[in-house]
Amino acid sequence: MNQNNLPADPIAMVFGIISILIGLAGCCCYGIVAIVPLILSIVGLHLANKSIREFNANPEAFSGQSRSNVGTAKVINIIAIVLNGLVFLLFIGFLIAYGTIFSAAILEGMKNSNNEDSYKWENDSIYFEEDNMETIETDSIYIDSVQLKGN
Repeated sequence: MNQNNLPADPIAMVFGIISILIGLAGCCCYGIVAIVPLILSIVGLHLANKSIREFNANPEAFSGQSRSNVGTAKVINIIAIVLNGLVFLLFIGFLIAYGTIFSAAILEGMKNSNNEDSYKWENDSIYFEEDNMETIETDSIYIDSVQLKGN
């Protein structure tokens, strides 16, 4: 009777612990990195479930301690999925709320900018107030004086 470890015995636990740690650190970053630990915990849960199915198919080939470790890893991964899922949903909610507030502020600013007195063009032309409008010199090209080669 050979007592082997289940295939996901160490790795499912590692994925669960890493995803919880990254998820807690991701809370400080406004949930931007919450998708990475969410994916890690989903992979860890999948590996744990796969190993539990192998144990149920052939329980005498694997040790009971390995089954217990995989069960603990499954619970840790479920907790990590719930926590990281909540952080990710809160991040999406904050993003939607800030986007709505920001777009409302831009729309309000655009409405206020349509007033005639809100913005005045200064120095819009080449003429300044102190220039005399009668002494404006124009720059022109006399086409009659241009001679083309070949004619």
